[in-house]
Amino acid sequence: QVQLVESGGGLVQPGGSLRLSCAASGTIFPIYTMGWYRQAPGKQRELVASITSGGGRNYADSVKGRFTISRDNAKNTVYLQMNNLKPEDTAVYFCNYRTTITPEYWGQGTQVTVSS
Repeated sequence: QVQLVESGGGLVQPGGSLRLSCAASGTIFPIYTMGWYRQAPGKQRELVASITSGGGRNYADSVKGRFTISRDNAKNTVYLQMNNLKPEDTAVYFCNYRTTITPEYWGQGTQVTVSS
């Protein structure tokens, strides 16, 4: 079992920044991918960014150049630095943990609202 605890969401004005954190605990395998997904009202959940154990990163086109994903392997924590936020970034953001040999796990979600 893996538990994911997210933090860092909130309300921010357009152009502002937020940093999300997700800490994983429990039975953590040495090779895993963590990522952030988001789901806006009435829309499907979509990948925002992911990062592998080796540091390989993947971003949605809509956030490239504005968001940066990073991880601290010693703390089993992944971060999402979000800059130049836009109203269309408003969504519930979910942390995700997956490996090739275990079920994937999800955090409880954290609300990000971009509004003036």
